[in-house]
Amino acid sequence: MKNRANFVLRAYFLFFTLITPGKAQPGTNWFSVPQAKLCVTEGAIRQSSGNRLSVDVPKMRAFVTVASTQDVEAHFTYLGGTPGEKPLGSGEMRRQFGLKLRAQDACNLVYAMWRIEPESKLVVSVKSNPGQHTSAECANRGYQNIQPVHSSPVPALRPGVAHTLRAEMNGAEMRVYADNNLVWEGSIGPPGGNLHGPVGIRSDNARLALELRAGQSSGAHPDYPLACRPGSEGE
Repeated sequence: MKNRANFVLRAYFLFFTLITPGKAQPGTNWFSVPQAKLCVTEGAIRQSSGNRLSVDVPKMRAFVTVASTQDVEAHFTYLGGTPGEKPLGSGEMRRQFGLKLRAQDACNLVYAMWRIEPESKLVVSVKSNPGQHTSAECANRGYQNIQPVHSSPVPALRPGVAHTLRAEMNGAEMRVYADNNLVWEGSIGPPGGNLHGPVGIRSDNARLALELRAGQSSGAHPDYPLACRPGSEGE
């Protein structure tokens, strides 16, 4: 009887260990993305020492121009606001930093954004505008915030404190980790899951020092390396 009770307890513990979200498991082969392998479509990114990048402009948009998986990770330090802060296309003043996945073009892509101000939270959204490809066509239209199956709060970003933001996609299924803790998990649905494009980064009104990494691809997409068209992306 005692042995049976111990077995039940062990099974109960194993069950909840498996279903409880925890830290990400290692396995992705990462490569560091230098400035030379980024297409900056808005704003500017400076190469710092080693593989570190620096951002100090109100709006920055960029994508990785070489083949990678839909896994992207930024080791970053938030350094405060930028000079000459600018509102979003909606008129809202927001400070944030995030990752782009399946960035087909300026009108169709997936975002995992770590919002800093006015409210600290992690938001996953799909921007979908079928048939439109440039920011002049879609502006800030087509956004849909996706509700997760599981989520947990992200820490408030303080100037000078280092953090990690990672997003992983497999088909339409997506996971986002903050400081190696799972903070968002769910499906982005058919519109986002059917997009094809590179990974990248975005910031609004945030000064940053960061190292960007992407998942090593086993084979190059026929379109790689992607052509860089500065000024092609807006909201």
